[in-house]
Amino acid sequence: MSDEPHEHAHDATRWKHDGVRVITGDKLDPNTAQTPGMFRQAAINHARVGAQKIWAGTVAIEPDAKTGVHHHGALESVIYVVRGRARMRWGERLEFVAEAGPGDFIYVPPFVPHQEINASPDEALECVLVRSDNEAVVVNITDIEPVERPEAVYWVDPIHKHP
Repeated sequence: MSDEPHEHAHDATRWKHDGVRVITGDKLDPNTAQTPGMFRQAAINHARVGAQKIWAGTVAIEPDAKTGVHHHGALESVIYVVRGRARMRWGERLEFVAEAGPGDFIYVPPFVPHQEINASPDEALECVLVRSDNEAVVVNITDIEPVERPEAVYWVDPIHKHP
């Protein structure tokens, strides 16, 4: 005879506190790595929920503001724009630029120097961030001399042609 009911009861107890976690928006943690010009808050990381391979949180940038130049080491980052207009500059001298709006995703590869800019003069930029490790890695860069006129870059692939 199987002892399945006993095993199931044990799993139920284990999963109660080691299963799904809900972190409400008013319980985000501002004690995370910061970059001048933006306000990051952690929702998911190792310390808060035991995450092994991801970090997730939010970022807010005031109207007409820009962040300091930074990168996230070996981590990949995904930014989802919730509200506002994001202008991203990136490269060794921030020589490239692209914009994203609500519902758009932005992918930032490892070690890419970048800067987020709120392109709206009167609306806060609000985004959700996800990174490929369980802790925040932020390397702020202070010695970049940005080019005056960055080159606009459009994401083009076999499905999405140049606008």
